[in-house]
Amino acid sequence: MNKDLFAFFLRLVAFTGLLFAIHYYIFATFFSEIQLYFPLWTIYTFNAILVFIVYAIINYQFLKGNKKTYNLFLISTLVKMVLAIVFLLPLFFGKSTNSKIEVVNFFIPYFLFLAFEIFSLNNFFKNQETK
Repeated sequence: MNKDLFAFFLRLVAFTGLLFAIHYYIFATFFSEIQLYFPLWTIYTFNAILVFIVYAIINYQFLKGNKKTYNLFLISTLVKMVLAIVFLLPLFFGKSTNSKIEVVNFFIPYFLFLAFEIFSLNNFFKNQETK
């Protein structure tokens, strides 16, 4: 694991922990009576793993000499969207009584993780251009 990837992993863990703590606090304070089909930790684990995999693949391809990593990013984002739909399939088939809350609980972190990923990749590309 190169040092850029390890540094990203540490930032991702810190971001995930902070975001999870805030989300858990808000949910426990205001919506404690609602039983979720997907616990919050599964949502955060799913998103964090996908973000790490995408970053690692793009990092590897870029360092290998492939300069078309933007196309790879777009393809991996589409794959992440498909996996998000697959992850949420039980909600679409009526397994949860609070499906709207479940979808909001998933997509707010999803978009925050996507923003974190874009910001991190942008910084990675800037750092690689200056080297």
